Amino acid sequence: MAAMKGLFIFLLGLAIGALGLAWYRDDFTPKATVAREKASALKDSVDQRLKDWHLTPEEIKADLQKTGEVVRSNAKAAGGSINDARIVAQINAKLVLDADLSARAIDVDCSGGRVTLRGTVPSEALLGRAVALALDTSGVANVASKVSVKP
Repeated sequence: MAAMKGLFIFLLGLAIGALGLAWYRDDFTPKATVAREKASALKDSVDQRLKDWHLTPEEIKADLQKTGEVVRSNAKAAGGSINDARIVAQINAKLVLDADLSARAIDVDCSGGRVTLRGTVPSEALLGRAVALALDTSGVANVASKVSVKP
């Protein structure tokens, strides 16, 4: 009798575990797929903005050779008064969320919608991405990058 009761409890636990696993997969797999799709769309959007704002590695390299810095303006942001601290927080969050950039490697300052980036990155492509992320922030009118490229 005790063996039968133990077997019943084991089978009941196995059935509950299987139901829990099925629920877990149904509940979280679609969310992961949606997140992947959104990340892919965001990457495509950033890639397009890099081209639109002339932030390709070649253009970055040319700017650095000419002036030692990269400066771009965002015409859409003109005329709005946005809190500079909020702009810095949003840009830092974007840098942290980008797997190849780090908020510790790039310092962000903002005054009146004019953003200055300082620090180092390993490539012109990453420098362009950092400028693009800053330009794509609400309230940013101008981005001046004093970020140096050190492989």
